[in-house]
Amino acid sequence: MSFPELVQWQWRGYPANHAGRANLLIHLFVVPLFLAGNIGLVIALVERWPLWAIASALAMIVSVASQGAGHRREKVPPEPFTSRANAVARIFVEQWITFPRFVLSGGWFRALRDDVRAASVH
Repeated sequence: MSFPELVQWQWRGYPANHAGRANLLIHLFVVPLFLAGNIGLVIALVERWPLWAIASALAMIVSVASQGAGHRREKVPPEPFTSRANAVARIFVEQWITFPRFVLSGGWFRALRDDVRAASVH
């Protein structure tokens, strides 16, 4: 799958995989952690700061693990990764493109509002 195809594929399934309040809130806090860790890791590698590199990598790992926990709570979980390369590509596309797009398009807020409404009906 090409990069544009990956971006489109992930966007199509994103609302279904990000509908539960817990997962939405987890993503809201830990996607920025991943992005900061990613930027920090690049800077640390360029500047040769090993402790900063370790801290940045740990931030990225905590972020991905937290998101995985959130995804396990969803009624519609994301499709499993098909390879390591697929996992890395999907994770980076989600963090840098799809989740920010979801927030900026209003999708995140709509999903949260719809989940709150559904919870109040039951």
